[in-house]
Amino acid sequence: MQASTSTETNPLTIAVLGCGARGRTYSKIAASLNGRYRITAAADLVEARRNTVAGFAEPGTVRTFSSAEEFFAAGKLADVLIIGTQDAHHYGHAVSALNAGYDLLLEKPAAETLERCEELDALARSLGRRIALGFVLRYTPFYSAVKAFVDSGKLGRVMTMRLSEGVDAFHQAHSYVRGHWGNTAKSSPMIVAKCSHDTDLICWLTGSSPRSISSYGKLDWFKEENAPQGAPARCTDGCPAAADCLYDAHRYLKESRSWLRMVMDGYETADDEKILDFLRTSPWGRCVYRCDNDAVDHQILSTEMENGVTATLTMTAFDCNRTIEVHGTLGSLRGGEPWQDAGAPELWFRDHRTGTVEAVPVLEASAEGYAGHGGGDFGLANALDTLMRGPNAIAPGLDGLAGHRLAYLAEKSRLNGGIPEVIS
Repeated sequence: MQASTSTETNPLTIAVLGCGARGRTYSKIAASLNGRYRITAAADLVEARRNTVAGFAEPGTVRTFSSAEEFFAAGKLADVLIIGTQDAHHYGHAVSALNAGYDLLLEKPAAETLERCEELDALARSLGRRIALGFVLRYTPFYSAVKAFVDSGKLGRVMTMRLSEGVDAFHQAHSYVRGHWGNTAKSSPMIVAKCSHDTDLICWLTGSSPRSISSYGKLDWFKEENAPQGAPARCTDGCPAAADCLYDAHRYLKESRSWLRMVMDGYETADDEKILDFLRTSPWGRCVYRCDNDAVDHQILSTEMENGVTATLTMTAFDCNRTIEVHGTLGSLRGGEPWQDAGAPELWFRDHRTGTVEAVPVLEASAEGYAGHGGGDFGLANALDTLMRGPNAIAPGLDGLAGHRLAYLAEKSRLNGGIPEVIS
């Protein structure tokens, strides 16, 4: 993890636009880091959300705003703006923030098209502003260990890389069928909305940018033709298949209750009847086979990088968590996150010369305050001050543009039947 250089006498000031799950998470962690950060403003359409962020600081020290327009009209209020609004608003809010003088921690994706991502990069560079994206995986103990091992040279020359992301079937149903990212016209393509983390990892770990990309994938399962016989439009209307359905909305009352934290204000204190009322009227009570979704539920991409490394990524709704393999001339690295509650991530190195296999040490996600996203939430918030200032600050521009380019061009290839997209 990157160490901080800020002090209590010179904290990095932070404003938050969009106080949902991401905005609250980053600001809460920042507020806990011994005076290195100071929250100055919070803006959200929902009063309870902006008040939650304001509550992480001393009473009366955080200005609150009920809209982005009201927030930007107040002028520059911090060194860094955390933008955690919905995908479709990222570009407009980022442009306004850059022009107001903010450096940004921008939740991914940076924008809803590649062209707009490139425009943000050009604008930030022209203004000397920095945009860090919410690529929390870079800051997890596991992927930090992968990066350190790749950079150590022990693999020799890296030749190939294989990544997979199992979204998890209920996660897919919650977020990419019923939820905010189910309809790509209102958000962004699945390979961008979910897997821009993974396309960023490919570019970050190889230290290169994509040269040629091809991709295949489609929506096969979460559509009307697969609905159980007699299934109504909403799970709360009495579905005959509810007892055996993996996606029955009544699971929000039981083992999947925590998923509501991202979509239902006040869920922590809500009783079952209040949650049922929410499910009867909200998108999260709909039958997953009868939604307006068009996001794919499985997709693969393959790419050749500018430095010659080849890489593949598989995204599927029908597995959970991530795995990775990195193969070099001297050895191979293999590991990944376990299935749910199956222990800590494991990482192994095989030496091609001797045939020996050894475990590569990985910090546990619970160590040193690591928590959400395998420790990445803490890691990114902990590194934010050094990303934005000091000798190791990121360069002006959009840090992570190469991974976005890989994801968006993969989607273009998919829509064209897998025809490769070649970057000249």
